[in-house]
Amino acid sequence: MPTPPYIRKLRERIGSDYLWLSGATAVVYREQDSKVLLVRRSDNGAWTPITGIVDPGESPALTCLREAQEEANVQIEVLELAQVKADPPMQFGNGDRCQFLDHTFLCRWVSGEAKVNDEESSQVRWVDVSDPAERALLSERMLDRIDAALNYDGHCRFGLESVPPEEY
Repeated sequence: MPTPPYIRKLRERIGSDYLWLSGATAVVYREQDSKVLLVRRSDNGAWTPITGIVDPGESPALTCLREAQEEANVQIEVLELAQVKADPPMQFGNGDRCQFLDHTFLCRWVSGEAKVNDEESSQVRWVDVSDPAERALLSERMLDRIDAALNYDGHCRFGLESVPPEEY
């Protein structure tokens, strides 16, 4: 995902030091055929639901709406907050270190033909995530998010495990 301007400004001041960031995941469900929208990331080739960094002053639900339009040309309705969980710390190829607090939402597709709509994705497709071959495309972390959203039972799941960075 491209680095938002506010993070670039921070990086000018702090270099590659650790950042704690908010992220949002939109598990977009299409009721007519029970499929979930996935994008293939341009930077690493991974298949994921719609994801994004929460901009300053933006709610995670609004991030889902914005990212669905930007990445896949679709309009969605955010239905439920299904899971809040800290991702493991990560380090990018340029040395930048960060960790995300992800907010996973169950979302409903409303309109728009799903297609690659920006440079963040190389492919977009609807998949049946109950199909083992389709599930094999996804990381355990993304499967966890999808399963939390699709199995939403009226209670948000909270990741209670701690995954602190080695150093701040």
